[in-house]
Amino acid sequence: MAHAAACLQASSAAHVAVSRAVSAPSSSSSDTSVFFSGLRLPALQCRSSSSHRAAFSQRRVFTAALTEQASKVALTADLEGEPEPPMHLFKNKEPFIGTVKSVERIVGPNATGETCHIVIDHGGQMPYWEGQSYGIIPPGENPKKPGQPNTVRLYSIASTRYGDEFDGKTASLCVRRAVYWCPELQAEDPAKKGICSNFLCDCKPGDKVQITGPSGKVMLLPESDPNATHIMVATGTGIAPYRGFLRRMFMEDVPTFKFGGLAWLFLGVANSDSLLYHDEFTKYKEAFPENFRYDTALSREEKNSKGGKMYVQDKIEEYSEELFNLLDKGAHIYFCGLRGMMPGIQDTLKRVAEARGENWEEKLAKLKKNKQWHVEVY
Repeated sequence: MAHAAACLQASSAAHVAVSRAVSAPSSSSSDTSVFFSGLRLPALQCRSSSSHRAAFSQRRVFTAALTEQASKVALTADLEGEPEPPMHLFKNKEPFIGTVKSVERIVGPNATGETCHIVIDHGGQMPYWEGQSYGIIPPGENPKKPGQPNTVRLYSIASTRYGDEFDGKTASLCVRRAVYWCPELQAEDPAKKGICSNFLCDCKPGDKVQITGPSGKVMLLPESDPNATHIMVATGTGIAPYRGFLRRMFMEDVPTFKFGGLAWLFLGVANSDSLLYHDEFTKYKEAFPENFRYDTALSREEKNSKGGKMYVQDKIEEYSEELFNLLDKGAHIYFCGLRGMMPGIQDTLKRVAEARGENWEEKLAKLKKNKQWHVEVY
């Protein structure tokens, strides 16, 4: 394949199959572009002077030495240096008008519902940081307030500030189509479907989207210590901010952030077909085994130690001793997903703390005081 593809292979980011329906060109192709998140991109520059064969071989021996930047993706924009994240650049009354570049279904046929990866072009006019959110105003009239526009919906951004094309001009969203199953009709009731999620999942390239924000500081990635530990817990589309974190850590050649710590991701979904960005995360795990750990909880396919369904809190409990030790050493822990995930997680953490002879309420207060505890649920 072209030099760009060899560079991506060496960095663990090669051929990231965000959609199972999208495939990369064969190695015999003379085309110098590559497919990335379903988009055909121009050939990327790699900062390695070695040959294509050497770059491919490097992937096999790639170690945890993240100071070696030869195989990471070179960025075509410089979005570093600002002391504070951009906030509320566009308000509800005067939203930014973005343009949809692509919409991809990113789950398998047996997934519980449809989830799409949506890339929106903002032309560099709506910058954001990893962990922030965009507000989306779907077209049409608010059904509860006749004559008023639809209510804004917040979506965590699923890309780094450089976007999927690494030029700082796009943002990606991970959206699950919200539908309502009527038990009486034994069918979906279109009158009760989610207005915004269906609008986004039905978008076509070129469609316009009203965007507000960016907003949010709770889930920002602390970068003052590049060797810190980050424990990330997600259910479903709560994976969005972590995709941005991990691309920044392991894929992009960021001049001001050379990650050398530990990132540990826990993702809970219903079944293997519902896993989001799984191929991408698996590549990181293969290439950076000392710096990235990845554990999934599949509630309809796996059993926990008690014989019940395997939820993300059960997977956390499996590693509870190690996780608590990491927290005691200053690790950050993040939670993102449905609001209903937190009671089960809190109960698990409390039970583990008590088994260790600790008071969970006191420990939680300390984590919050030290800014180690980050929660964004919806």
